[in-house]
Amino acid sequence: MSDAIAESVEVEWSAWCETLADAGERVPDTAALVADLKRVWGASGYVAQSCKRDPGLLPGLLNSGQLQSSYTAGEMAGQLAGRLADASDETALHKILRQFRRQQMVRIICRDIAGWAPLGETLEDLSELADITIQQSLVLLYDWTCREMGTPRNAAGEAQSLLVLGMGKLGARELNLSSDIDLIFAYPEPGETDGPRPRSNEQFFIRLCQRLVQALDTVNPDGFVFRVDTRLRPFGSVGPLAMHFDAMENYYHSQAREWERYAMIKARLVAGDPAAGEVLMALLRPFVYRRYLDFGAIESLRKMKRMISAELHKKGMDANIKLGAGGIREIEFIGQAFQLIRGGRDSELQIRPILSVLKRLQQKEYLPEYVVRELAEAYAFLRLVENRIQAWADRQTHLLPTDEGLRLRLARAMGFDSWEPFAAALARHRQRVQGHFDKVFAAPQAEVESDSQPLSGVWDESMEPEEAQAALAEAGFNEVVETHRRLQRFHGCAACRGLGTRGRARLGELMPLLLEAAGQQENPDQTLQRLLDLLESIVRRTAYLALLVESPLGLSQLVRLSGVSPWITRLLSRHPILLDELLDPRRLYSPLKRRELEQELEVQLAGIEKDDLEQQMERLRQFTQSNMLRVAAADITGQVPLMVVSDYLTEIAETSIVRVVEQAWAVMVQRYGAPKGLAAGESSFVVIGYGKLGGIELGYSSDLDMLFLHAIDDQFAETDGAKSIPVEVFYARLAQRMIHLFTTRTPSGILYEVDMRLRPNGNSGMMVSSMRTFESYQQEKAWTWEHQALIRARPVAGDPKAKARFEAVRRHILGQPREVQRLRAEVLEMREKMRQSLDKSSAAQFDLKQGRGGIVDIEFMVQYAVLRWAHQHPELLEWTDNVRLLETLSRLGLLAGDTAELMTGAYKVFRAVYHRNALQDQAALIVDDQLTEERAMVREAWADLMAE
Repeated sequence: MSDAIAESVEVEWSAWCETLADAGERVPDTAALVADLKRVWGASGYVAQSCKRDPGLLPGLLNSGQLQSSYTAGEMAGQLAGRLADASDETALHKILRQFRRQQMVRIICRDIAGWAPLGETLEDLSELADITIQQSLVLLYDWTCREMGTPRNAAGEAQSLLVLGMGKLGARELNLSSDIDLIFAYPEPGETDGPRPRSNEQFFIRLCQRLVQALDTVNPDGFVFRVDTRLRPFGSVGPLAMHFDAMENYYHSQAREWERYAMIKARLVAGDPAAGEVLMALLRPFVYRRYLDFGAIESLRKMKRMISAELHKKGMDANIKLGAGGIREIEFIGQAFQLIRGGRDSELQIRPILSVLKRLQQKEYLPEYVVRELAEAYAFLRLVENRIQAWADRQTHLLPTDEGLRLRLARAMGFDSWEPFAAALARHRQRVQGHFDKVFAAPQAEVESDSQPLSGVWDESMEPEEAQAALAEAGFNEVVETHRRLQRFHGCAACRGLGTRGRARLGELMPLLLEAAGQQENPDQTLQRLLDLLESIVRRTAYLALLVESPLGLSQLVRLSGVSPWITRLLSRHPILLDELLDPRRLYSPLKRRELEQELEVQLAGIEKDDLEQQMERLRQFTQSNMLRVAAADITGQVPLMVVSDYLTEIAETSIVRVVEQAWAVMVQRYGAPKGLAAGESSFVVIGYGKLGGIELGYSSDLDMLFLHAIDDQFAETDGAKSIPVEVFYARLAQRMIHLFTTRTPSGILYEVDMRLRPNGNSGMMVSSMRTFESYQQEKAWTWEHQALIRARPVAGDPKAKARFEAVRRHILGQPREVQRLRAEVLEMREKMRQSLDKSSAAQFDLKQGRGGIVDIEFMVQYAVLRWAHQHPELLEWTDNVRLLETLSRLGLLAGDTAELMTGAYKVFRAVYHRNALQDQAALIVDDQLTEERAMVREAWADLMAE
């Protein structure tokens, strides 16, 4: 067989050379070139026949240098434009297009098979050929149609043009050698033509589309240009060939089927007005990319794949390298599943070429490096096979040949000596692809059919109560009667009754899995109750049910965390978008530090328009909540120590504060200009954190105690904008805008509660004070408790110069000598007032925060010590958090014996219990016989220090 193919090639080559000689053309004579072209002859009957038909075709390509060099940008388009310059009617247009297509196909196939062009160039050249034939044909046909029917115009008299969307491989610029092209046609607005006999715009554009399709698709003696498929348009083959934008938007958002989302991923404007194209794509984007995580897309793609596989098997086409097992379509499905699920939340995934998609998935750690590498290698191999199959006869086929001679030709075209090693390499690639596909698309519930699970019978109420309760007991539940009643109540709740068919099916898949997982927890009945409360709040949003069904890992994390913390369950109930965070334990249990937080926030806000304040606020809230969830997950599972928990929570808050300042500042400067005299990048504005924020001790439900200051001393200063206002007004409005950004309720709630009562003169004081006013107030009017609060104050955002100036003021105020007896008396008086109004201790319970010997007693002792000794030991003013202040007091020997160390230990224990209570949704109260040693030690230290 091998010799027969070689002999056949020699005979065909010799015949062609004789034809060239007869036509007066020069025969290529270099050995390397002849060897490469003979390889092409052996792999592509289409090229051999084309060259016989037109003896000057290949010499022309060789002599012009086109055959052995890559095209530059616009070069192919320029060649076609030159040929079409003289086209005066459709007959000439058809002929020129087909002759040009044959020339380019010969060039592309030769470069591909000879190894002169990489795969990427081949696909790009084929896509460019399609683009330019559509574009340049449309220009001519539009003009000719306008002459016949008039120019289409909208109600305002503006001319309307046709837009052509390329779908599938054309949209991604990945066309193969004999691919058809999927096109959708649209025009901006309805109206009518301005000709002698006005026609509707729809009639005009349908006629124009028909002429364009005929120009490309009609087969005549010169062949065809591209097979055109328009069935992906709205309503398929029964729909109008072209629709206006409003009609298309209405269709895709109300009537389109799920598979049309998949098809629309690769849609690209191929021809038409780019500005109108942007409008159209913006209308269609929300249909394709949902703002939430859409795990329902997996089941839709899974069903589509099953239908394709069943059809192929029925037709005996398992050898189809595109649609068969481990084929090209499975690689595309893997990438596009992630795009459909996450593309709405992550705009960086809204790209078309599959290799770029896979690379992006690796960068974002959605797929491991080795998986992406194997898929990319398989994709390149399969696309080459696809091209070599189609190169033989320019037929749109994806079937491996059965004829032995064609098999050997294909193997040799792929660089193998015989069929067997080629088939083995192909099988390896397809097995890898199918393995990765199965991992992504395997139905989690498929291992055990739901109907055979006892817990399925519990949920669908097909069991008698006694049987159901026995099944619950077998699954690990303790209070089976009450748990069964809870399930029945949930089954009959209004939210479940209102579910559609798809929602009920999803819930039916989820509940047995959830019951099984909950039954394995330490407190299964309590865990299930929390989960049912969560489900009742999200059950009508079937995307979240799909997420939990499709992600066993996410479901297991949800059940685990719900068993430990009702606070987390409540957070997820209010903000189910956070369920996304459960999908990757590497992220879930690894809270981010400051620099990483800044980078993540930058990425989340990057795709939002600068003037889209509502979406910026929403993303900022999602950022804060998701990172708090990570901290809580790491906290309750012991991944991070207590003192680091507050560090993480404080850094999340500070990152958000910095962004709020930036957003508010940008808006204010745009409206009013900046305060006069400031250098570039300066704001002379600073945010001071007080309380837990200033002390780096934020908890999960802490509000933000803040003070806003500016460092401009000229009270008559103004801004430099066209609409100038006094600086005091400017900063007051800046503060109001910041508070608006913090506290306005969006779908994701508020960002933080804000407490501004520590500003000079409290609630009656100015929203923003000048640094000079603040210093004067602290020096002349502030109470001792305000100086106590100043100990925990620190700049958390703003201008570096303003920050430094505040630090100097703080040191000056706190570093002043104080009369000890008076200081002690005022501190004691304030503590007693707080105890009387806030201490919730009783005979049975102890208030961790306000009780005698609790957290606030330690804080007051630290603050008293700093105010008493700071003038002698300025190093006491370095820190704002209690633990490091206690360490400093210990190092300086200012507290008797090991008092500082004992107080530090007690403070950490109290804070740990305080955090745990918060995660359990419990008040800061403990049973009165708990932590008695620590409380006694604090009371003893209080007596020694405060009653000297």
